[in-house]
Amino acid sequence: MRQLYPLFEPYEEGKLKVSDLHTIHYEQSGNPNGKPVVILHGGPGGGSSPLYRQYFNSEKWRIVMFDQRGCGKSTPYAELRENTTWNSVADIEQIREYLNIEKWVVFGGSWGSTLSLAYSQTHPDKCLGLILRGIFMLRQKELHWFYQSGASYIFPDAWEEYLKPIPIAERDDLILAYYTRLTSEDRDIRLEAARAWSVWEASTSKLIPSEKSIKRFGEDEFAEAFARIECHYFVNKGFLETENQLLERCDRISQIPGIIVQGRYDVVCPVITSWELHQAWQQAEYIIVPDAGHSVSEPGIVDALITATDKFAD
Repeated sequence: MRQLYPLFEPYEEGKLKVSDLHTIHYEQSGNPNGKPVVILHGGPGGGSSPLYRQYFNSEKWRIVMFDQRGCGKSTPYAELRENTTWNSVADIEQIREYLNIEKWVVFGGSWGSTLSLAYSQTHPDKCLGLILRGIFMLRQKELHWFYQSGASYIFPDAWEEYLKPIPIAERDDLILAYYTRLTSEDRDIRLEAARAWSVWEASTSKLIPSEKSIKRFGEDEFAEAFARIECHYFVNKGFLETENQLLERCDRISQIPGIIVQGRYDVVCPVITSWELHQAWQQAEYIIVPDAGHSVSEPGIVDALITATDKFAD
């Protein structure tokens, strides 16, 4: 089993103003002359983590990482205005041009896989390859499974906590009920909803739940941006033109080398979604990790992703 590379620090951090409202925080690490890769974090609203650098050999990769609009170190925090999938696609291109990178590998998991597909299908000529994990395509059946009825059958104890902020009369559409609270003028109402929403995801992400992850996701600052931005995207159906847009446009990436890594017991983004992507994009290598859930940090996922990044580096 491959292990994470030792943690290394960025050689550059900066701010890039991408609109009159939004400023993006970015960093570069690894080898300035290495193969460029951009890391697209999950959520949306999850922000970047130093952990992501450790999936790459610092001698071979030039690693670009940034916090998407409204989260991490980007400003304004938890902002929903001018915050769509296509704003993020434009931001990725703006960062690439700003850093004078001709082409790069795109690495993303969960929502990061959604954004990776949207970006690569819009700018296939800028992509050297795709490494995707825990596939999420923001379709109604995926949202219904995790936020309305499905995952609740596997984690009824965590589901009970998720339901608490929502009155019984509003539980027929939980995403909408949460959106109402997450956009409330009352900060106490927003934070109660944000904590419950975020802890639900943390409670279900790993094959063996992690109390450390649950605690982090329940912290006010992280939870507010994470829950607000996620729910904003979900209510707006990902700002996609059609529900199956990302599947229907796989012909645009057919010539891009790709690797799909999926945990067999992923409850957040069930394996069927990655399977359907594999059917539409058969040129990509498809790996099901037999003893993993959704989290990027599970041993089998770590092994598969580092094997993939080493393969692409060479």
